[in-house]
Amino acid sequence: MQTLANLVRKNMRTLGNFLWFILGGVFMGLCWWFFSLIAFVSIIGIPWGRACFVIGKFSFFPFGREAISRQELTYRNDIGTSAFGLLGNIIWFLLAGIWLTIGHLLHAIACFITIIGIPFGIQHLKLAAISLSPIGKTIVSKEVAYSAKKRNADIEVTRLRGGT
Repeated sequence: MQTLANLVRKNMRTLGNFLWFILGGVFMGLCWWFFSLIAFVSIIGIPWGRACFVIGKFSFFPFGREAISRQELTYRNDIGTSAFGLLGNIIWFLLAGIWLTIGHLLHAIACFITIIGIPFGIQHLKLAAISLSPIGKTIVSKEVAYSAKKRNADIEVTRLRGGT
């Protein structure tokens, strides 16, 4: 049975996502999907297109979810979290990332003008940071992200204490 706090949190996330979507989140999500389409059409841009599509879905409904490095989530490196991922993020930034970042920053400024828009402005700033380097990231629930970060911190503390 859900606790009252979990029920309230879930309903607030739903309300936040609904308001986000109708008050402009749909436009930035469509921008992400536009860049995804361009990347998929180019064939060599498929890795960028996949990342754009995933982050575009996140951009439609961001409350209750978080972007996290796949390396932080799985505790292993893959091609997106390696030097190739860094190179991919540099290429991404030069071709599309700068435009999505500007879009999210402009939306954040517009949201910050009103008091009620501050949570939406904060989400736009998070999405602006993601749009700088989306390769190597994945979107998970806040609870999964917290659990992965806690597990990694526990491993690091054990390592620092000289444990195995």
